[in-house]
Amino acid sequence: MWHTAVEVIRSKRDGHRLSREDIRWVVDAYTRGEVAEEQMSALAMAVLLRGMDARETADWTRAMVDSGRTVDLGGLGRPTVDKHSTGGVGDKVTLALTPLVAACGAAVPQLSGRGLGHTGGTLDKLESIPGWRCRMSDERMWHALQEVGAVIRAADDRIAPADRKLYALRDVTATVESVPLIAGSIMSKKIAEGTAALVLDVKCGSGAFMKDRRRAGELAETLISLGAATGVRTSALLTDMDVPLGENVGNSLEVAEAVRVLRGEGPADVTELTLALAREMLALCGLDDTDPAEKLVSGAAYRTWRDLVRVQGGDPDAALEAAAHVHTLHAPRAGFVTGPDAHSVGVAARRLGAGRLRREDAVRPGAGVRCLAKRGDRVAEGDPVLELHTDEPEAVEDAVRLLEGAYGITDSPGETRPVVLEHRSGVSER
Repeated sequence: MWHTAVEVIRSKRDGHRLSREDIRWVVDAYTRGEVAEEQMSALAMAVLLRGMDARETADWTRAMVDSGRTVDLGGLGRPTVDKHSTGGVGDKVTLALTPLVAACGAAVPQLSGRGLGHTGGTLDKLESIPGWRCRMSDERMWHALQEVGAVIRAADDRIAPADRKLYALRDVTATVESVPLIAGSIMSKKIAEGTAALVLDVKCGSGAFMKDRRRAGELAETLISLGAATGVRTSALLTDMDVPLGENVGNSLEVAEAVRVLRGEGPADVTELTLALAREMLALCGLDDTDPAEKLVSGAAYRTWRDLVRVQGGDPDAALEAAAHVHTLHAPRAGFVTGPDAHSVGVAARRLGAGRLRREDAVRPGAGVRCLAKRGDRVAEGDPVLELHTDEPEAVEDAVRLLEGAYGITDSPGETRPVVLEHRSGVSER
């Protein structure tokens, strides 16, 4: 069948279902450069506005997988399991979770990405460690999974290359929030990497791409269904993203906090979520008789972290880069803190240099925001509430403006919201 990009765009723009042939053609042609960036931008916007049904989403995901190669992880001698977060502010859980689950006996072939919109990227965070490399050969990956039990890496050029192109495009065309595009992006990489099981951390709240719980649940169910259709055991936790996770938002700031978690000294919310996801991952891969909390207490998880950093070329003892300028915001009166609003903090951190405004922008390792007081904390007048870290002092004024109204002070602590809001599970067997 003969296709043109304009016909496919028009069909979805007008609310029609795309055929399997339409989807396979447009994804393949985009990967090969025959569909222009502006045409795929238009199609992504049409998908955002018109949606895709379950069949279209499954076909889209399979086309993304088939745009590259798949990895066979059979024969490792460890059960394989991975985790994916839909994106949050201050979400450094992957950094602590991956070595923790590996220390419990699983192999974690963690494929991660860069910052998207106002949310941070795991690879950007880890690249603040001197020498650490996100790219590795199949041979080095296999060795790391056997010896350490984990890698955290970028998808190579042959794993879902269509997604790599589209991922960057969505970030700068306001099409990040589309459930089918999010689901296809996540699952195409996870299917291609060869993991047998997958746990999803689906964020909801102001700092998430899914702002409300209903939409987050819709995404979770879509992802679980895609896992079932492709033989990947999949479950999901819906988690809170109204306020930033932990204290630090920014690349080297979050690495330092993740290390604190692995040493048993991290913020309560990050530690709680890390352990909840670890238990879910271990249950999916048949290691649920292992207590991940014990691996934090014993130091086994921290030792695995150090091995993981070394095997990817990094120095776990190297000093992390700090920002040149720090600006502090203070509480205007005594009382209890509300917020800070996760979205506002994420946008401010991006403006300070922790994220990208354009695809070609470089991130600043030390830039970001430290949340010195969070929802429910009691403060006195003049207490420090937020720290703004940047190498660009001219960015501070914009960041302060972006943070206006991000937190308040009340006379009572108000209601708290749990970190883990809900559990969703599937029944797929590999």
